Order: sequence, then C-alpha cells, then structure tokens
Amino acid sequence: MKNIYNHISLTLKALRRERGWSLDKAAVATGVSKAMLGQIERGESSPTIATLWKIASGFNTSFSSFIEDISSEFNKPIYRGGQTQQLHPDDEKIRVMPLFPFDKQLNLEIFVIELLPACEHLSPPHQVGVIEHVIVAEGNMEVLTHGTWQSLNKGEGLRFDANQPHGYRNLSSDIAVIHDIIHYQK
Repeated sequence: MKNIYNHISLTLKALRRERGWSLDKAAVATGVSKAMLGQIERGESSPTIATLWKIASGFNTSFSSFIEDISSEFNKPIYRGGQTQQLHPDDEKIRVMPLFPFDKQLNLEIFVIELLPACEHLSPPHQVGVIEHVIVAEGNMEVLTHGTWQSLNKGEGLRFDANQPHGYRNLSSDIAVIHDIIHYQK
C-alpha cells in the first residue's frame, strides 16, 4: 500500500470539506476529539483501527475509503497479492487488508484480517444498518456480539448487526485468518 497515513489524512480533509464541517462538528459526529482529528489531518498522528471506525461511522462512509483508493471501476478485476498490514502501533496483534474495497453498487467491502495469537480487538459500533459477516479461513477465533463471545472454527461464519460494540479475539497460539464482509445500509 502507498503511504496509508497520508491517504487517511487526505480522505478526512476531503470528507470535512465536502460536508462543510468544522473540526468541532466532525468531533461531535465521530466521537473523536477535535485535537485528534486535527492531528490526523496534519499527518501528526495515525489512528487506531477503532478510532478509524469511529471516524468512518461519524461521516457515514466506508472504512476502506480511508485505507485504499476506491475509485476503481466496478467491472475492473481486482487482484490482491499484497500483505495484511498493521495500521497503528497499538493494533500490534491485528492486521488488515482490503480484499475488495467499498463497492457503491453493492454497498459492501471485504477484508482479510489476521488475528495474531493473544489478539483481542474491540470495535466500536458502526452506523445503524451495518451488517458484518465474519468467516474463518484459517484457525479458530471468537466474535463478541451482544456481550457474549462465540467460538468459530475454520469454515464457520457468523453474521451480526455491527451497530453495537463487538470484537474479535484469538486465544490460540496460531494466527487466525478471517474474511470480514461489511454490508452498509442503502
């Protein structure tokens, strides 16, 4: 991926400009402090995955728009040979790669996520109407929904409303690989 932090900064600036929002208004909409939003826009700070989700939800936009150029044509094939990557030092046990960035026609995006051993990642609620589908490709892991951790093994999946706090964890000593399909309300 190209300079992801520069892309996050430019995307945040563009979204605020499109909406005519001040940093104060963006802070209220996202639940992220005005100071942090300013630092992200200036490239002085990189957001954690949880913070980036808050920003995406507050702007009612996709997560992948912050980490990948999603202006590609619908019929253009997308081939991924890249690596998952850590987005922030605090997210040292979770790596993310967009497999298919946000698609406006289908209102979804698909990620490959690696959960390293002893990973526990808690996610803030997404926008109302967002549905997540988690499918385990390798290993086993647990998903937190409605306050309960549910175990999933290779080949199993879970669909849930993502407009609630939720999480992913890997209690094993092996890496767990999941496909995360995020479906936005039209």
